[in-house]
Amino acid sequence: MTTRWAPAKKDTLRELATEIVHNYGRGRVLVAIDSDGGAGAAGLADDLVEAFREQGHAAFRASLDGFEKRPEGAPRDSAPVLDESLFRRVLVEPFRLGGSTGWVDRAWDADADRAVESAWVTGPADAVLLVDGTDLARPSLAGLWHYRVWVTGDDSRLDARAKASAVVDNSDREHPRRRFDDAC
Repeated sequence: MTTRWAPAKKDTLRELATEIVHNYGRGRVLVAIDSDGGAGAAGLADDLVEAFREQGHAAFRASLDGFEKRPEGAPRDSAPVLDESLFRRVLVEPFRLGGSTGWVDRAWDADADRAVESAWVTGPADAVLLVDGTDLARPSLAGLWHYRVWVTGDDSRLDARAKASAVVDNSDREHPRRRFDDAC
């Protein structure tokens, strides 16, 4: 049995961080770490933040889950949905303002069905915010992102992959691979 070579996780993430900083080296940068769930996007985003920090760049994390609520009056077993107004108001807009403006990286606990105590975060004028979640390319959010990474574990969702700035195959969590799905 032959073993296929795969890049080390840290190498893939360092290269991705380098590419993002090369293209968006100044100001506040919003990066979507998108998936259809189950592909390990949150873990990849956590590790990518560390790759940015290793290179001396300020990087922060948030998850779309921290802004999802059950609709008013919905049963406890119903799926939470994104409160887009809250997401934009306490995370996206304050982050983009820069300066000393603080933002909240999590506002709602969907499991407990209640608001979480606000922990305001601030950062330097040049910073990257990585947000993981599902369907971050939906029309209402698509214009927010400077860069969008699609995390996949298989060859599904070609439509979502086509909208991404980068595609990462995370089927082997210790050896994520950059995929170049050129459509030329």
